Amino acid sequence: MASACKTPIVSAIEKAKYVFGWTLALTLAGHSQLFAQQAAPHPIVLHAAHLLEIDTGRVITPGEVLVVGERITAVGAAVSHPAGAQVIDLGDTTLLPGLIDAHIHLFLHPGAEDLQTVEESVPQRTVLAVLAARDDLMAGFTAERDMGTEGAGSADTAVRDAINKGLIVGPRLRISGNAIDILGGHEDANRFNPAQQVLSNATYANSADEIVAAIRQQHKEGSDFVKMYETGPDSMRDGVLHTPYQYTVAQLKAAIDETARFGGNVAVHATGEPGCLYAAQAGVASIDHATQLSDETMRIMKAKNIPAVPTFAIFEYFMNASEAGAKRERPMFEYKIKEFKKQIAAGIPFAVGSDVGPFPHGTQARELELMVKYGMKPLAVLQADMINGARLLGWAGQIGELKPGYLADIIAVPGSPLEDITAVERVAFVMKGGVIARLPADSR
Repeated sequence: MASACKTPIVSAIEKAKYVFGWTLALTLAGHSQLFAQQAAPHPIVLHAAHLLEIDTGRVITPGEVLVVGERITAVGAAVSHPAGAQVIDLGDTTLLPGLIDAHIHLFLHPGAEDLQTVEESVPQRTVLAVLAARDDLMAGFTAERDMGTEGAGSADTAVRDAINKGLIVGPRLRISGNAIDILGGHEDANRFNPAQQVLSNATYANSADEIVAAIRQQHKEGSDFVKMYETGPDSMRDGVLHTPYQYTVAQLKAAIDETARFGGNVAVHATGEPGCLYAAQAGVASIDHATQLSDETMRIMKAKNIPAVPTFAIFEYFMNASEAGAKRERPMFEYKIKEFKKQIAAGIPFAVGSDVGPFPHGTQARELELMVKYGMKPLAVLQADMINGARLLGWAGQIGELKPGYLADIIAVPGSPLEDITAVERVAFVMKGGVIARLPADSR
């Protein structure tokens, strides 16, 4: 093929082969088929044994979805089959909206988090983030919120923009760049020799003025929202979680006001009181981890519709990672389960986020299973994931449900997730924006 005839995606593949090696080159090569489909869209009819209406819980049998371009145009037991439409029979599966993970870290992988920042360059971490995005999409996560690059600055802007341009495969992303933290705070390099001046995994901001300045810089570099550390470090004493707060209500409110100026919002890492109360009083978008919530905090969260994002999966992972980890983490994990049951009884809203990164990308659907295991009904978890997740990411009315006019972010899982929520861990089909990312093995 003469170079003048090469498409942009072919050129990108060849460059990737020499610059980054075959792993990334093959990622781009696999995407070339998706690129071709985007260039010449045709109607697609998805047929499956069932289709789940997320808002009502009604199961349609059989289920069909008509996709034209990037959007859904019809949903039901039988939809029209336009001339030239591609019909894909997905067999004994249930059609669902794409999964949403409201708390991820594309720039982390299993291993010591602090050492990743010290030992790995930002370009190296960016290549790994590209592969992580691919793994998440193939697992059925069509939209995600990246909660801090952990020291990689605004590198997530490049990943998001490359996905949006169709250069690489991955979920729809809302990104924050670095999280914001105080000097000596939760993500600072506190355990290293101070003389080495090891960089923090977050951006320092110690006052309202510094918070606003940090937010403005991050927005200039492409951030969609702001992630702040509100509590930490955590400890268990006499069976109760203790964790110092980092920012006052007024400081959090300054961050919220500044972020709202450009249409964003503020999410906080907050595990316990009084930090969670301060976050709720300020009016944050979500309280992530939310291990300990007082009655007053839950009252405010319910009144303001602020979801908790429990992130059970990361707690479970660290608890099972080693014998020492089990001894250290199990009391907190058991405390978290007990408190979660109180939160369900209080009727606060939830969204679903796994904190994936420290454990392997593409495995985070375990989070939905754990939320069911510890007290929520399967439909309630799916609604928290898809409906509340879409709202939290700013895509309400666009994703999270299978309805005409919505973006065609669609997955198929075996059996019924209402009867067995672990079905979401065995995704067989993935479509994002009308583009097929994954087909069942027997359909290829």
